Amino acid sequence: MKLKRFLLRYFPPGIILEYELRDKTREMKEIDLLHLTPDSDVDVIVNQIVFEEPLITENRKPHLRSMIYKLMEKLHANETNDFFLFKILRAHILPLTNCAFNKSGDKFITGSYDRTCKVWNTISGDELLTLEGHRNVVYAIAFNNPYGDKIITGSFDKTCKLWSAETGQLYHTYRGHATEIVCLSFNPPGTVIATGSMDNSARLWDVETGECMHTLLGHSAEIVSLDFDTHGQRIITGSFDNSVKVWDVRSGRCIHTLTGHQGEISSCQFNYGSDLCISGCIDRTCKVWDIQSGACIHTLRGHNDEILDVTFNSTGSKIVTASADSTARVYNTMTGACHAVLNGHEGEISKVNFNPQGSRILTASSDKTARVWETETGDCLQVLEGHTDEIFSCAFNYEGDTIITGSKDNTCRIWKC
Repeated sequence: MKLKRFLLRYFPPGIILEYELRDKTREMKEIDLLHLTPDSDVDVIVNQIVFEEPLITENRKPHLRSMIYKLMEKLHANETNDFFLFKILRAHILPLTNCAFNKSGDKFITGSYDRTCKVWNTISGDELLTLEGHRNVVYAIAFNNPYGDKIITGSFDKTCKLWSAETGQLYHTYRGHATEIVCLSFNPPGTVIATGSMDNSARLWDVETGECMHTLLGHSAEIVSLDFDTHGQRIITGSFDNSVKVWDVRSGRCIHTLTGHQGEISSCQFNYGSDLCISGCIDRTCKVWDIQSGACIHTLRGHNDEILDVTFNSTGSKIVTASADSTARVYNTMTGACHAVLNGHEGEISKVNFNPQGSRILTASSDKTARVWETETGDCLQVLEGHTDEIFSCAFNYEGDTIITGSKDNTCRIWKC
């Protein structure tokens, strides 16, 4: 085996080794640096990597050192700058349902009650494509990040459609669900699509052939949230039957049913390491689950109304929960301790995100504002004002220097720092 080149992965921090085998084929190996901070001792890290990784020889140390400094620089990016309103886009005639960035952040998509999905240029604000063909509300939308060349749309017309993000060409229409599709995702390699429906089932579809690979049956109520693990080997589904199920993607078999919540699940997600997942529930708690055993490790309490959204930071060390009680809470994943409460909104918080660096949190609220918070202290750094109706969608781009907010006022706002 011979090391050919280093590649950087900024969020979560890591280095990817591309190496050549004897038969001249190339493979990749990832070195995770999840505990890297701006204060880390670089020499200690370099020595440890060289000691543990036979592909990296002593003479590669200077190159390795410079790459780790680059990763540390990224962790500091956009720390001090405020966001300013960059563009207002009057996206659709009828209300918006969702918005999402591609990885580079130069394009984003919006779904709407007008039965279309639109593709936008983030910088110019120009509408690039209108994806037409659904016969009802386009509710769930996603890019196949990190590639960004395909888009999926899930609709109340019971179908999911796969499109070219470049030309708008329709590749496939996936039919099989009996009722509305309300959540969907690509697996990380972009080869499989998952759809979750009000018909109590999820389905796995082959991107290339358009065939249904598996129908995931077992929930007794609507599936409203789903998430693939980092390598796309497992998927979790969260349901109104108060449970989360863990499935094997290749076989379609249910591995675990995670029970213990006393109400409908609103949101579920894997951590980056794929050994844990979280579930937010209308019973006012968030649970942390061990994927291997199916055991509940922590029950995160503190909210006094329904939890509407939950998410990990990019390394998986922290969790943030958003609630109808107008607050968000930040927890330590390992200990389950709450170390910050984000107070300030005057209406329910329906969406929450960490920035890629993990230093900031973005919340979207029915009080018509989005807010940017400091993760460690819980201080509100900025209120993003201007929408004239509730904000239901918000997202950071991959760099963390652009925010998109989607509102019931039928506009998207782009904020830059």
